[in-house]
Amino acid sequence: MENHNITFEQAMEKLEKIVEQLEQGDVPLEQAIQYYKEGMQLSKVCHEKLKNVENEMTEILNENGESEPYTVEEES
Repeated sequence: MENHNITFEQAMEKLEKIVEQLEQGDVPLEQAIQYYKEGMQLSKVCHEKLKNVENEMTEILNENGESEPYTVEEES
């Protein structure tokens, strides 16, 4: 499965559907493992896309003369 060409919103939507399926609890083990693998791939894609946005914002702010880098606060 290739997930790098989807948008952040599409990846999040797929990830939410996977979470819903897993939360139902009646997924066979093999399918749950496949969902988990796909979810991890989608999570990585989302993280990479957010990191790219963060880098772009840092560049934009630096071009405007701002000295403070833009950072995205991560939830713990």
